[in-house]
Amino acid sequence: LAWRLTEYSRYFSAAMSLLGLISVFAIANKRINPSFKLTWTLVITTIPIFGLILYLVFGQSRIASAMQKRFDVIFAGSREFRRQNQNVLEEIRQEDPSMAVQAAYIGQFAGYPVWKHTEAQYFPVGDDMFPVLVEELKKAKHFIFLEYFIIHDGIMWQQILEILEEKAAKGVDVRLIYDGFGCLTTLPNKYFRTMREKGIQCYVFNRFRPILNIIQNNRDHRKICVIDGHTGFTGGVNFADEYINQKNRFGHWKDTAVMLKGEAVWNMTMIFLDMWTVVSGEKELAHYDEFLPHRYYPKAFSGDGYFLPFADSPLDQEIVSENTYLNIINRAKKYVYICTPYLVVDNEIITALCLAAKGVIDVRIMIPGIPDKKMVFLLSQSYYQQLLEAGVKIYEYQPGFLHAKSFVCDDEVGVVGTINLDYRSLYLHFEDGVWIYKSPVIHAMRNDFEQTLEFCKSVSLEFCRKRPVIVRIFQNILRLVAPLL
Repeated sequence: LAWRLTEYSRYFSAAMSLLGLISVFAIANKRINPSFKLTWTLVITTIPIFGLILYLVFGQSRIASAMQKRFDVIFAGSREFRRQNQNVLEEIRQEDPSMAVQAAYIGQFAGYPVWKHTEAQYFPVGDDMFPVLVEELKKAKHFIFLEYFIIHDGIMWQQILEILEEKAAKGVDVRLIYDGFGCLTTLPNKYFRTMREKGIQCYVFNRFRPILNIIQNNRDHRKICVIDGHTGFTGGVNFADEYINQKNRFGHWKDTAVMLKGEAVWNMTMIFLDMWTVVSGEKELAHYDEFLPHRYYPKAFSGDGYFLPFADSPLDQEIVSENTYLNIINRAKKYVYICTPYLVVDNEIITALCLAAKGVIDVRIMIPGIPDKKMVFLLSQSYYQQLLEAGVKIYEYQPGFLHAKSFVCDDEVGVVGTINLDYRSLYLHFEDGVWIYKSPVIHAMRNDFEQTLEFCKSVSLEFCRKRPVIVRIFQNILRLVAPLL
């Protein structure tokens, strides 16, 4: 319609051109990643009418602003439950001041404190996590909170759903949040009504509607399960059969997850309650004190190390996930091992990885050998040459799709969660992860990475240099619009 109007009215055409120019200036002055500025400027100037409308629709949103205001109110009202025990932070500072800086940053800008007295178990594949999750769900006596990006009916979900129904019938407070877009093709329309009929409180994050708005671009990519406030799960595993290798989609599905038991699970409880208050539209804030773990967990917490479960939002202008990753890379002394299904990174991440490798840090990145999205995989490969030339080692997991999202560094610090190394995870999605320091879990993560290397192919510079010219041209085009993919 806009294109037709520019043909019929020179005044409308001039107005659109002026609006495009104003938009470009506005984008240039925004506090956003330069990659986004370049991409939007390129789109608007190359295809003026379509590009401008695309930006006006997806580049800004009053709905997103309203949602952020709601989160701000929630955080202000629950501040007393987010206070950091300064003794714990001081202990970390005595161990390593740089780690205390990392924990303090996440605590201040994500809003969640670091804890000790927490036991942890690392799962190298979803197959290992699932039976443990089932057993822990069966033990639930008070409440079960679930927040997941994808739920797909099958072996995995039916076993979980059976337990949820049974627990809800016995009076356990069972709540479920699933993402509207993530489950668009995997669940029936208005599935939340089916859940409510079964006694399960359920809301959809950002139900998919055929309207054009940026809020459709911000998805709830989190995977969180909290049981009675003292047991929590997170990682890359969604509730679908491929995640536990009961369904073959892209070969063997390699994922990772972690279970926490103890004080740190309180952060995961708050992360869920924050989102629940937003998606449910409840006027009153959640009664956080009703879900404090010590109410339901009589024995003393134990466990070595420090744990900081955190959440990241695309609406608050603070890229907590990326900065957490950058802090680990920049402070590495010996090695950094990274697992990610996608490698679509900005200049900051590329620079940090290359600088670390040039400083003789052993930087290794593991990505899938069989991709789920071929175009994104081709885009990921476009970063290979620059990284390899700097000394970064890259491996492709040959048996299938690597969906794991993890960092492990120097046998000391690591992150397990839902955060991919791509623009969507780092800038557009609601994500979560667990920052871990001085825990035996770190050694398990390192061992898993090193053992998985046996099933990987090392990528060489020769592979990058022998790619056909047409492939390189297409990859260069993809790099220009990478922030929008």
